[in-house]
Amino acid sequence: MLFAVLLGFGSNAAAESRTSYGFSTFGNLKYGPDFPHFDYVNPEAPKGGRIKLRDLDSFDTVNPFLLKGKPALINGDKGGDLYFNFTQLMTPSYDEPDAVYGLLAKSIAMDETRQWVEFILRPEARFHNDTPITAEDVVFTFNTLKEKGHPRYGIRYRDIVAAKVLGPHKIRFEFQKGALTRDLPYQVATMPILSKASFENRDFAVTTMTPLLGSGPYKLAKVSPGRTLIYERVKDHWAENLPVHKGRFNFDVIQVDYYRDRTIALEAFFAGEYDFREEFTSRSWATEYDTKPAVEKGFIKRDVLEDATLTGMQAFFLNSRRAPFDNIKVREAFGLLFDYEWTNKNLFYGAYDRLGSVFENSDMKAMGLPSPAELELLTPYKDILPEEVFTKEFKPPITDGSGNIRKQISAAIMLFKSAGWTIQDKKLVNIAGQQMQVGFLLYEQSFTRIINPYVANLRRVGIDASVRVIDSASWQNRVREFDFDIVVRRFPQPQVPGVEQRDWWGSASADVTGGLNIAGVKNPAVDAIIEKIIEAQTSGEVITATRALDRVLMWNYYFIPQWHKNSYFIAYWDKFGRPESKKPGFDRAVLQSWWYDQAKAEELAARQGQ
Repeated sequence: MLFAVLLGFGSNAAAESRTSYGFSTFGNLKYGPDFPHFDYVNPEAPKGGRIKLRDLDSFDTVNPFLLKGKPALINGDKGGDLYFNFTQLMTPSYDEPDAVYGLLAKSIAMDETRQWVEFILRPEARFHNDTPITAEDVVFTFNTLKEKGHPRYGIRYRDIVAAKVLGPHKIRFEFQKGALTRDLPYQVATMPILSKASFENRDFAVTTMTPLLGSGPYKLAKVSPGRTLIYERVKDHWAENLPVHKGRFNFDVIQVDYYRDRTIALEAFFAGEYDFREEFTSRSWATEYDTKPAVEKGFIKRDVLEDATLTGMQAFFLNSRRAPFDNIKVREAFGLLFDYEWTNKNLFYGAYDRLGSVFENSDMKAMGLPSPAELELLTPYKDILPEEVFTKEFKPPITDGSGNIRKQISAAIMLFKSAGWTIQDKKLVNIAGQQMQVGFLLYEQSFTRIINPYVANLRRVGIDASVRVIDSASWQNRVREFDFDIVVRRFPQPQVPGVEQRDWWGSASADVTGGLNIAGVKNPAVDAIIEKIIEAQTSGEVITATRALDRVLMWNYYFIPQWHKNSYFIAYWDKFGRPESKKPGFDRAVLQSWWYDQAKAEELAARQGQ
């Protein structure tokens, strides 16, 4: 029975049941229907206190659902402030790869042919102004996001043709006939819900510093434009005692302060201006913590948390919409000239591993030669795919780390020559005598130390390569319009890839302003395989299709993969409690499960005063 395979059931649920308390793409729910709380929380955690966080740069809107503007979001736990300020129909579990459990919706149902999914809402659910959340609000949200929201919503909900109110607390989403999109229920289940009535006298499609009406465990209570966000916990929140909220959202106040400079932000942390930070710079983690008095005296604690998630793709994205990156040989040559081994040794203190896959850190990464099942997906496009897709395992170029890359330079020059570029008077020129010019577009100065050695290698073969650092708003606008040569981006993969792949790699999104197909991928093989990922009905089919997609993307050199680590570097002032239970492998869950420890805070203050 297809429905039983696709909807997750507790062990006591009847196989023929049409409703469930939770959903998992392939029917594997860890928690039963009567679970008291998630394993990674302390259900007795005290409520209270404040945690101060930091984010970088600035913001010019608190409406996170639009293409316009630079939205203010908590850059922390999975989902950002969408999970704090807004309610979802169902909420993710952070110790499972793809499971969600009822939050606003107390149950989910789907027909055997997968033409629709229905949700029954909890009648006690309320917005922050104490008005009830109804089916009308859910339908309004879906239609508004799809029609007026960021383009990603239109792509994500493309195969959802209608949202219908079946009663005050019952909604049905109907799917495109014949669309076997197994993760569409997940997409609508995790949609943040807006208040229909709140937009009667305000325009959804404008940037604003006035908070939208939410319904989550936190309310955005104060906005200092471009500088600070203050979220206050909603006392006696309607979902506070639900199993999915038990032991979570324990801080009374979450404050986010914005810093325009990374160095200043780090020093502010050591000075106690904020409480918690994840460190993304390996050099800082290796050299700038141990000598600080607050760390030496034990006021600040450091930890490394496991990361079991798909790594995602962080890369130099090459704009294949325009020359010279519209030529695959040029793209391949640029990959040869990036000396990752030297970079990791000299700039990263050996802290990272090289990315070699769109689906790194998972069994969806392509290994060895294509399997027979993969070949069935790849062979119809053999005429337009590089031969290596079928004959070799993809591995990024490897150097000895000495900085001597003569071998790579020679190979790159041969590739440039085959693409119509030759060296004349120490310049790489085309048939018209024009020198190749490329620019790296950045919005923060700190990354230049990583790119400059790469730029030097490009200049060695006669390329006029440069780095330009602009303000983040201008950078964002130029990327939205695809007005760049090379940018650095990172796309985090969901644990079970699905419709988001259309936005990242699909031809239909390549020229959509604000779309996430940064590299401009327009490849029929990619489009077809993405649909196979979406249509997959078993984990084996997903693995086959993702591996096939991995091969096509990597061998077409749309980007130059960078680096990754399977852990989080975190540091925090010693005034918080943490659950003793096993940490969730799929998120840090700091704001989800930590709490303010009054005794620790008082002890810390006393030690600082000594």
